[in-house]
Amino acid sequence: MGIHLGIDLGGTKIEIVALDEGRAELFRRRVSTPYGNYQATLTALVNLINDAERQIGQRGTVGIGIPGAESRFTGLIKNANSTWLIGQPLRRDLQDLLRRGIRLSNDANCFALSEATDGAAAGVSVVFGVILGTGVGGGIVVNGKVLAGANRIAGEWGHNRLPGDEAFWPECYCGRRGCIETFLSGPGLTRDHEQVAGQRLEPIEIADLATQGNAACEATLHRYEERLARALGQVINVLDPDAIVLGGGLSNLARLYENVPKLWGPYIFTDRVVTRFLKNRHGDSSGVRGAAWL
Repeated sequence: MGIHLGIDLGGTKIEIVALDEGRAELFRRRVSTPYGNYQATLTALVNLINDAERQIGQRGTVGIGIPGAESRFTGLIKNANSTWLIGQPLRRDLQDLLRRGIRLSNDANCFALSEATDGAAAGVSVVFGVILGTGVGGGIVVNGKVLAGANRIAGEWGHNRLPGDEAFWPECYCGRRGCIETFLSGPGLTRDHEQVAGQRLEPIEIADLATQGNAACEATLHRYEERLARALGQVINVLDPDAIVLGGGLSNLARLYENVPKLWGPYIFTDRVVTRFLKNRHGDSSGVRGAAWL
């Protein structure tokens, strides 16, 4: 029976899971990410893999989800929020250390693959997986396979400009202004509320106060939902997915699943939208499970 090791390499933590062919979990562990230190990150990854295989007593395939992408031309990491990975030959270094092949993919791709394999969108033909967290990412799965794209950036909708008119276009870390990520990420929601209401609150505080009748917080969430509807309207017009699955911390805002589909109709070129808008099934374990299925 084959063993599949999946790793979610995040900015603050690294998590590994070992799954058998029946999708049963055999091993799981989390460690802190050695922030800013590439060599220490390599060591942490190798130690986790060795520990998992030692406990299970079997070698497995290795898939890793990263907060960025691997250049198809140089093999170096690009577009990574964990900036110490940028320009590094991560796959090559790990293959040398582990003496076997591994698979790398964007963490949003891993999330989408997990939810399309045995999650909220299991059995669905075309899935767009959305990460709404510290950043905004996306991944596309077609008939059970990740769509990486010619430039390895398929699904990177977070760095398109938000459609529509806004009074202010924030600067993004990528160097552009008005990226979807600057509006729909957790920090983007906090910034928007502070700018309009004059009070700095975290997303969970904004949501809690809105349920208590706070008008300013309710208005902030409505702006967020309307922007999310606009942004996803573009995705549906281009990709026309059967399902959109939300992940990341903001996916826990239950009101999104009712309100956003009520708002996105005017932005979608059809008479009736049948795309399903779903909450993830596996929570923050989706990324690491998807990495195992790479």
